[in-house]
Amino acid sequence: MAGAALPGRLSWQTATVRELLDETPSTKSIVLELPGWAGHRAGQHVDVRLTAEDGYQAQRSYSLASAPDQSGLMLTVQRLEDGEVSPYLVDVLEPGDPLELRGPIGGYFVWEAALGGPLLLIGGGSGIVPLRAIVEHHAAIGSQVPLRMLYSARSQEDLIYRAELERLAGAGELELEVALTRAWPEDWQGHRGRVDAQLLGRVAWEPAARALVYVCGPSGFVETVANTLVELGHDARRVRTERFGPTGS
Repeated sequence: MAGAALPGRLSWQTATVRELLDETPSTKSIVLELPGWAGHRAGQHVDVRLTAEDGYQAQRSYSLASAPDQSGLMLTVQRLEDGEVSPYLVDVLEPGDPLELRGPIGGYFVWEAALGGPLLLIGGGSGIVPLRAIVEHHAAIGSQVPLRMLYSARSQEDLIYRAELERLAGAGELELEVALTRAWPEDWQGHRGRVDAQLLGRVAWEPAARALVYVCGPSGFVETVANTLVELGHDARRVRTERFGPTGS
């Protein structure tokens, strides 16, 4: 992929945990200090490596939640109960701890001003993480590219960055649509249930607008959304996808 950083050409670096932020009951943001960081593009990810006392190592890839314009690097990690890495990052890691990472990686699922728009971001669950970096970068550079986001989560308490996204939407930085798939308040005015063709048809621009679409989330979610958009007439070459499975954290 053009512009992609190849993991084999990158060196492991040691960052220091500056701050930990609770996002949801199972999700935490990790703000890192890493002197000498060469910079990244909105939408890229890094590899994180943990080493046990006996020398056993485990590594996973995590999207960067921070925009290139922000101070410090931010990862947002959702705990998987059977995971090797995410439970440590969410439940054990403390400010001041070291954390090994390698990156940035990826050149396809990125957005910068030169790519234009209109821009449609669609996230499922923790798939919101790289989209957050794109939204923040869009705001930081004062982009006038029209920006919409569709975010699907199980319930309100599972909405990562909820207050931040609502603030940006209230300030007119983006148009925000939220779909709750399993539980919602009695007075919920948003979409109830899974993302479907009717919702996508309402949220997305007309195919003639040639919007640039970024879809991130679990594999099934991403495949369904991308295929539906193409069926609705959107150009498959304008739909960029990034997916993860249950073993990814």
